[in-house]
Amino acid sequence: MRKNWILCFVLASAGVCCASVFGGIRGLVHDAQHRPIAGAQVVVHAVNSDFRKTAVTNDLGEFRFEALPAGAYEVEVSAPLFAIARQVVPVASGNVLEIHFPLSLASVQQSVEVRAEPESVGTTTSTTSLVSREEIAQTPGADRTNSLAMITDYTPSAVVVHDQLHLRGGHQVTWLLDGVPVPNTNIASNVGPQFDPKDIDYMEVQRGGLSAEYGDRAYGVLNVVPRSGFERDRQAELIASYGSFNQTNNQFNFGSHNEQFAYYGSVAGNRTDLGLQAPNPQVLHDLGSGLSAFTSLIYNKTPHDQLRSVVSVRGDHYQVPNDSDAQVAGIRDVDNERDVFGNFSWVHTSPSGLMLTVSPFFHFNSAHYQGSLDDHRGSNFAGGVASLGVAHGAHNLRVGVEGFTQHESRSLSLTTVAPLSESQRSWGSLSALFAEDQFKAASWLTFNAGVRLTHFSGGLNETVADPRIGAAVQVPRLHWNLRAFYGRYYQAPPLFSVGGPVLALAASQGFGFLPLKGERDEQHEFGLTIPVRGWTLDFANFKTAARNYFDHDVLGNSNVFFPLTIDRARVHGYEATVRSPQLFQRASFHLAFSRQWVEGLGAITGGLTDFSPPQNDWFFLDHDQRDTLSLGGNVRLPLRAWISANLNYGSGFLDGNGPFHLPPHTTFDLAAGKSFGESWTVHASALNLNNNHYLLDNSNTFGGTHFVNPREVVVELRYRFKY
Repeated sequence: MRKNWILCFVLASAGVCCASVFGGIRGLVHDAQHRPIAGAQVVVHAVNSDFRKTAVTNDLGEFRFEALPAGAYEVEVSAPLFAIARQVVPVASGNVLEIHFPLSLASVQQSVEVRAEPESVGTTTSTTSLVSREEIAQTPGADRTNSLAMITDYTPSAVVVHDQLHLRGGHQVTWLLDGVPVPNTNIASNVGPQFDPKDIDYMEVQRGGLSAEYGDRAYGVLNVVPRSGFERDRQAELIASYGSFNQTNNQFNFGSHNEQFAYYGSVAGNRTDLGLQAPNPQVLHDLGSGLSAFTSLIYNKTPHDQLRSVVSVRGDHYQVPNDSDAQVAGIRDVDNERDVFGNFSWVHTSPSGLMLTVSPFFHFNSAHYQGSLDDHRGSNFAGGVASLGVAHGAHNLRVGVEGFTQHESRSLSLTTVAPLSESQRSWGSLSALFAEDQFKAASWLTFNAGVRLTHFSGGLNETVADPRIGAAVQVPRLHWNLRAFYGRYYQAPPLFSVGGPVLALAASQGFGFLPLKGERDEQHEFGLTIPVRGWTLDFANFKTAARNYFDHDVLGNSNVFFPLTIDRARVHGYEATVRSPQLFQRASFHLAFSRQWVEGLGAITGGLTDFSPPQNDWFFLDHDQRDTLSLGGNVRLPLRAWISANLNYGSGFLDGNGPFHLPPHTTFDLAAGKSFGESWTVHASALNLNNNHYLLDNSNTFGGTHFVNPREVVVELRYRFKY
């Protein structure tokens, strides 16, 4: 088995993959008569940092930029005798954006800049949202260490329930850090946050129409673009905060850059008396605390070779919240979690448009629940991804391979019954090969076609081939983007089993255990994107059909879950998002709405459970909430001040076993900040300002009982200084 582990790592690191944090821009510069302009200088500059690249147009007026991290960029074009043109564009990972720059002649007196509008915007079949560092800092509560508001406030159907992020009806999402996957087959076994939002430059959320290069979880891809140091010049920042329930979210970060090298690092600590969602309105035994360190390094060895490295280390401690009966009984369960992730990437580009990325990685993840049950799990993942991309003519071709091996150790015992304990060590591996082409048949028509081949070896062996196809049409003049997608996905199962005396006791209590199989999903999606004078309106209709749908059974209200699979499930819904431009150069606005249904059918096909679903009939799952709405905005005030607000509405999750649902609920968040000089910033936020302390979920099947957090008020102070 160890030989297989080493072989898998070597093949994955050396192969030609998976997801990338990079996108590209290519374009055409021409005059008013559509004649190409050769020798024009094109500069692309990151909006949030000093990262920039330059190019010169060829005889056909063409330019191109490869290996641009996902984010917002300003493109500036200048040529002798012509007025300067500028345009701000978003770059999405895995896509090449096409832009036309029509330049007008500059008069002798003319010194103003002309802002070009795109004649052709690259069409895409994916459904993506992008949240910037500035938005994270100013969205109420989004920059707290354990917050996912940067996702839930901007993404339809994204909610946090029983301390887990749910997206499009499931919690099986793929996390990427700097475009490199963070493998974790342990479904919903951790409640600790993946990354500190204060270390993020951009958060890219893809929730539909995923290309073949993206992993095996159909519910969403969360691509973290970390801060790089290009936004710093030997500058450090100290962040200190204090708020309700004695909460603190403190951090020290620093970074700098020159033309070849950029670095960013941080250390952080947080604590609170309201760590996890409580099972009743009164918060009892709920302390949470954590420590973390993070670093990002970028070295441009040559104009065509870049080395990147990211390392994240964190540890979290949680008291498991009690209800009043458990508190009186003296129950004092705790959960300790550890997470270490590191990757190294070599990115090579060529003038012909080829880009090669090789990224070995390592991930360690553990959770240790101590109390009436002692459950200690530690998982090691080692492997790598490598990809080869070629953008040539009408084609944007990507091929690659991903592979990792997993070693898991687990001990499980009932502390109230000393002899009932067991331990196990498990090995597993996953390898995947993908190929995909984004073919631009015309300026208004794009096709995507790809396939992903996956082999999993663990408690069982499974091999699947998943096709993914899509098309996007841009309506001339209106620039409306119509898209359609069909794809299949496979998700590998956890290396989890129960045996011996623990299984015997479980059986005596009505529980049973069946081996876990991989989930297989089929997704259909249709969408429409409408740009209107800087506004972006996006609509989507999707349906996901699953076999061996992954869910979990909960230990009381502890947020300690045992994985299980349901024979069949279906998720279907409608989504809408609205993003505004800067209104009156001061205000911006965003909206995310979703209406969806999450249903299951058939028996439990794997895992440990005592639940028997209805026979021969669809039933609502605990993830079902029909309507979710997030509405927010930000206003820049005089004297370097700002204020932002966000309203969140939910129609209510399933009430017990259903079919009825809990009452609808609304919360309102508010934040304000002001800068003093170049060094000091004060920031205050109030979450659930209306203090609507409602019952969030009480599922008797898989979820447990949890109330939403009461009102929280936090004041934050930031101090920046040179070193």
